[in-house]
Amino acid sequence: MSQSGLIRDRQQRGAALLTAMVIVALIATLSAAMVWQQWRAVQVEAAERARVQAHWILVGAMDWARLILREDARSSSTVDHLGEPWAVPLAEAKLSSFLAADRNNTATDADAGVEAFLSGGISDAQSRYNLRNMVLADKEAAAAEAKVLARLLESVGANTELAAVVSANLRRALPPAPSASDATGAQVTDMGTSEAGAPLPPDRLDQMRWLGLDAATLNKLGPYVTWLPIPTPVNLNTAPREVIAAVIDGLDLGSADRLVSARQSDPFKSLDDAARLLPQGTELTKRRVGVASSHFEISGRLRLDDRVVEEHAWVQRRNMDVSTFAVERRAAVEAAAGR
Repeated sequence: MSQSGLIRDRQQRGAALLTAMVIVALIATLSAAMVWQQWRAVQVEAAERARVQAHWILVGAMDWARLILREDARSSSTVDHLGEPWAVPLAEAKLSSFLAADRNNTATDADAGVEAFLSGGISDAQSRYNLRNMVLADKEAAAAEAKVLARLLESVGANTELAAVVSANLRRALPPAPSASDATGAQVTDMGTSEAGAPLPPDRLDQMRWLGLDAATLNKLGPYVTWLPIPTPVNLNTAPREVIAAVIDGLDLGSADRLVSARQSDPFKSLDDAARLLPQGTELTKRRVGVASSHFEISGRLRLDDRVVEEHAWVQRRNMDVSTFAVERRAAVEAAAGR
């Protein structure tokens, strides 16, 4: 074979080898992409399955909590206090420990796969001052409620002037109509149409930022205030001393602390029981305070492997009916190390 033929033959072999290498690289790239897509699809499916499972477990937990509140209404419908079964929180426990109580359930940890941990509790929404109480048709009463918020702001070390700002913006966002009584006897204020350019009416407590409360102030007020669909009195059997001192005119923190101490051994059966412990001349009004509650917050937390799902539901109890009026679900997040 001539030298030119040898050169041509080597060039052809080199081209063939280069082509083969390109084809192998292309196949490897496509194979890797297919494997990654398959892995990603499996991960997405597993995450979605875990989310759905967690959601239904929490739905069951919420139904269980509503049943507890319904049974509480059956046994004691006129008084609610922190010594009742609904006020006992559920510490984090294995979900399988609940299933083990069912003798017909033969599932084992091995059958269950990833272990789930459930925790939660029920809190009295009326242990906090309801900012909806500030929306009143009576201007004098509305001004008095602004003073309640001012006292709370002072207790947490925030700017008391924000109370007047919030009151004015609330009245612009939710112009009040004459109040009426609902089936339980509580005062209900119907809302009119907001004026042009008024702030958006809030649906949740965090939306009070629209009305003048900054994030830092809301964080301080969080344990002491709430936002409910209708005006509600504060339950003296469950409220902290800061809230009690704010809603009762002329009451200081020391006197409020005595109420908190007294209710621990003997919960108040009526407002007269609480009035006996107050300084002379201090008056209690049913619009502001009471000894029973109709609004509660139910919280549930499910830890499933490295994911955590939380759900909060706000319910209203009317006699034996416990209905949900707001639900907040938080997407699954990775559990913090050590949890």
